[in-house]
Amino acid sequence: MKQVRFYLILGLFACAALAAAAATPQQTRLTPQALSAAKSLGSSSAPIRIDEYADYECPACRNFYQGTVRPLIDNYVSTGKVYFVYHDFPLSMHKYARDAARWANAAAAAGQFEPVQQALFAKQDDWVATGNIQAAVAAALSPAEMKKVQIIYQQDAVQLDAAVAADQASGQAKNIEQTPSIFVTAHGTTQALPPGGVSYTLMKQYVDYLLGH
Repeated sequence: MKQVRFYLILGLFACAALAAAAATPQQTRLTPQALSAAKSLGSSSAPIRIDEYADYECPACRNFYQGTVRPLIDNYVSTGKVYFVYHDFPLSMHKYARDAARWANAAAAAGQFEPVQQALFAKQDDWVATGNIQAAVAAALSPAEMKKVQIIYQQDAVQLDAAVAADQASGQAKNIEQTPSIFVTAHGTTQALPPGGVSYTLMKQYVDYLLGH
């Protein structure tokens, strides 16, 4: 009887462990390819793909994100018309850009890329002045989410830096010299947009044209 009770208790513990594992979001594998996918928004089967190379410390990147990318996400990415892929391209002139990219990749690995990206651009003036990127990240997450991101940031720095380096190498192969740099792919052709970003009005006109092509 004691042996039966032991196995019953053991079975309950096993079930509880399985339930806990199922309830816990899976962490993204920390390869450059997996982190690139985690920093991408929308469906990869969308008719239009937009690749952006950007720097979190770049004011032009912030303006492009807030003025063009956000409404593009709301109106085209969320409706399955555009697949948006973000690439890190920290410029050497920006003191904290690489570390901000590392935090963003840690957030992506934890499934929290979009709110952290939004916070990094929204609070750009604050963390550029103080160097306290962590505070900007924490403001966008719950304590539990932030703890998970912190652990990845601290324990997996080599893999996070490798992902940033892979993004930079991809941009250098495209001869990128400034941020933001945007590439639009549709109908089997990739077109580079003017560097520095474009307004949402122009982007909308171009995307609508491509969709109706």
